[in-house]
Amino acid sequence: MRSAKVNARAAAKEATHERIVSVAAKAIRRSGYAGTGVADLMKEAGLTHGAFYAHFDSREAMLAEAAAKACAESAAAAAQAVSSLPADRALASMLRAYLSKEHAEGVEMGCPLAALGSETSRQAPQVRRVTTRHIKEMVDVLARQSPDWGQPGAHERALVTIATMVGALVLARAVDEPALSDSLREAALKHLLPTRN
Repeated sequence: MRSAKVNARAAAKEATHERIVSVAAKAIRRSGYAGTGVADLMKEAGLTHGAFYAHFDSREAMLAEAAAKACAESAAAAAQAVSSLPADRALASMLRAYLSKEHAEGVEMGCPLAALGSETSRQAPQVRRVTTRHIKEMVDVLARQSPDWGQPGAHERALVTIATMVGALVLARAVDEPALSDSLREAALKHLLPTRN
């Protein structure tokens, strides 16, 4: 009986931890790392400020977990965009989804690289490590969509593609003119789409 109570308590703590990380993953994309305070985050998660340290050693540890969750969600969205498509249409689908108006407007659930890139260089090493790992994974995903995957050119094209995608999304979100925002996304998409699509 005691074991069941301990297991139930551990499961409840894990569920609470996951709730905090989920709320934090949205908050960092919405407000940035600097704009995500522990007190507000815990309030949004429906918990007291004091409960934070039962789940994390530091704010930086929480930010690293939130960044990892945001990156995992972004990678899952990319995988979803290509999951049911033939290989020759996967890259175009991924690019269209990434550079869509919906993605530009969906900051809380969107790409963490576009939401947090300029802040990441000033974060703790564990946060930067998460971001570096995600960038490498996304470069690999993009390179695998190339017809000459495995060749040096495919990797280099993937680097340019991710830099263009993220840069275009950052700028599209930064401007206060909807027409310019659309033009930035559309120009990047036109430049990146393979000519056959």
